[in-house]
Amino acid sequence: MQSPSPDSSGGRPSHPTRTSGLRSFSAGPGVLPSGPSSVQTLPSEFAELLTPRGVRLLQTGRHPGVERVRADPAWRFLPLTDVIDPRRAASVLALLERAVGPHLKPMSQPIPAETILLQEQNYADLLPKAVRVSTAMLESRRSRSWKAAEEIGLPAMLQSPSYRAMAEVLAGRALRARWGIQALRYGPGDYTGPHNDAHPEDPDARDGYFDLHVSLADAGVKQQWIQYARAGHFSELSPLTAPGVLAAYRLPFWHSVGPLVPRPRLLSRARRWVLLGTFLYAPAKPARPSRRVEPHGPAPRPTSRGAGHGR
Repeated sequence: MQSPSPDSSGGRPSHPTRTSGLRSFSAGPGVLPSGPSSVQTLPSEFAELLTPRGVRLLQTGRHPGVERVRADPAWRFLPLTDVIDPRRAASVLALLERAVGPHLKPMSQPIPAETILLQEQNYADLLPKAVRVSTAMLESRRSRSWKAAEEIGLPAMLQSPSYRAMAEVLAGRALRARWGIQALRYGPGDYTGPHNDAHPEDPDARDGYFDLHVSLADAGVKQQWIQYARAGHFSELSPLTAPGVLAAYRLPFWHSVGPLVPRPRLLSRARRWVLLGTFLYAPAKPARPSRRVEPHGPAPRPTSRGAGHGR
């Protein structure tokens, strides 16, 4: 997992982050000002962005959408549109745009012309991952985007105990105490082509890993969809246009993000930010051996020489 991939996977963690229990997190009223332009720093805990339903999910693990997918072992993608407070989402987006937006770098990987020009057989087409998006270089602490993000508290929020706790609630299993973070921004026409985020060469991720995304869409976003595969077909669609979406990804699986369609009269606000963490699953704990020894037939009678020997 050396290179982050847009809207689905992060990179290596910048520094270790640890957490303890998730029952104590809560979000009270007024944690973030309601005016989008008045926020100067992000909350130190991810939990402060949540609605009451989001807090309840974090504390108890209960949510109608989560309970539905728990009954489906084949689930791969779960978007929740009612757990992030819309006003707080708008405040976070406005701060990201002011502080980090000027330091984003374009990521453009077009479809190579050779995929057609050098194809020698009918129906033997191969499509590498294509993408156009802007990204913050959070894997390098020397980058301007990292420094700008650190000044407003973005790494701290994405590496807070409540963020990992929410990831464990949605993953349904323990996660490792180190994870990678990433920040992306989609503008008009930006997209991520079909890909699966498989990492067969990484021993820690070859059997799967988990992403948790915070999607923040501005008012100028008219349409953007994620399309993903189910039962071997690209048959599933989900909109990404709500002000705040918390999305869980159980990777790898095939998916793509369609081009962002702007509202013509709000072109300057046609942007969608994605804040994400990439988690590895914690190794399973070995079963503790039973202290009870079941007898196998009658116990041998000790001889006088061996009785008590070695005590």
